[in-house]
Parts: sequence; C-alpha cells; structure tokens
Amino acid sequence: MPRTFDDARSWARLGTALFLRAADLGDAGLDAPSALPGWTRRHLVAHVAANADALGNLVHWAATGERTPMYSSPEERAAGIERGAAMPAAELTTWLRRSAEALAASTAALDQAQWQFPVVTAQGRTVPATELPWMRSREVCVHAVDLGTGPAFADLPAGFLGALCDDVVAKRAKESGPALLLEATDTDASWELPGEGEPTVLVGPLHEITAYLTGRAHALTAPDGLPVPALTHWL
Repeated sequence: MPRTFDDARSWARLGTALFLRAADLGDAGLDAPSALPGWTRRHLVAHVAANADALGNLVHWAATGERTPMYSSPEERAAGIERGAAMPAAELTTWLRRSAEALAASTAALDQAQWQFPVVTAQGRTVPATELPWMRSREVCVHAVDLGTGPAFADLPAGFLGALCDDVVAKRAKESGPALLLEATDTDASWELPGEGEPTVLVGPLHEITAYLTGRAHALTAPDGLPVPALTHWL
C-alpha cells in the first residue's frame, strides 16, 4: 500500500522520539563509532540535528515563498556536522532536541496551500512540502538504527519499512547494478530491481531486506549460499 501524508507524519514523530532516546548517551557514549563508516555517534547526532534545521528552511520556504535552501553548499553542510561533533554532549543533545521541536512546531503551522508549495531538496529535486515529513522520517528512523545503541530495523513499523524499500528501489532502478528479485517472507511484498544478468532471488524478513537495500548490516544470503550482490551507496 502506498504511504500517505499522515503515515509519513506519524513515522517522523515515532522516529524522532526513537532517535532522541537512542542518542541520550553522554560524552563517552557519543564518542563511540556509529554504524556509518568514519562517523562517531557524535557525527550522526550532529547530522540529524542539522537535518532538522535544514528541513526547517524548506518549511520557511513553503510558508513564506522566500527561497531558503536546505544548505548554502555541501561544504557548509559538512562543516556544520564537524562543528556539532566537537560540541560537549549536553550542548549537542540540546541542539538535537531544540531543532526537532522547532521543526515539529513549524510544520504544524503550515496550512493546506503551504503544504503544496514546491521546494527544492539538497539533492536538487523539486517536491511539494508534503514530502518533508517523509524525508524526516527516513532520517530519524534509519539513523536511530545507525547509532548502534539498541533500535533495529525490526523495531520499525512494517509500513515504514515497505515504503522505504519502495523508495530505495525506485532510486536504484535508475542506476546500474545487479538484477534482483526481493521477496519478504513476513508480508506479501516483493520488489524487482532491473539490472545486469539474471535476477538474483533474495528471500527473507522485511527488516532484513530493508537493511540490505539501504546498505546496512543484514542476514540475507543468495540462493547458492554465497554473499548477496553488492549494492552502491544509497544516499
């Protein structure tokens, strides 16, 4: 079933609460590596806090019509994450909570017409503001898992996982890569990814398929017992 606007808003709220709990670690906990290569948990928390501020820029754009990009440049985005990663834990988590609260308040204030206003994402896509809750839900839900402090893909709603797989497959279908047929054993969902060679059939629980498609650790194996085909970076 396609995701709805209300679905995305619900998942954004759920994921935000999950991430905030998972990120409440103190200095020692935040110093540990995240599941993302080269990033500590500090980097990940700073990234999610900065994402809320950046999406807030798009909310402002939708509310006022004033062009307000998410980030002024990729360099500015990276520098902001590094600055955040250098903050003491209390300051960093305060930024995380403040930015999440500000984003929630600003989106709640949008009216029906403003939700339809076109804005431009950091990847250069022009989308209606109704896409912003989905963008936020991806950030907070997936990165709550990436923190490596407990939450896993299996803890996320099946509807969110299915919508995320739809999203990732649509993006990967535009790129070169292996042909795949993915079948979830715990739902009736399946995805076909066009690509090179005969499709490799991968069967497993929805949360494992989601982890594989997004480039995270998973337990899937190919039918012959060999490793599954490698995928390129997702986002």
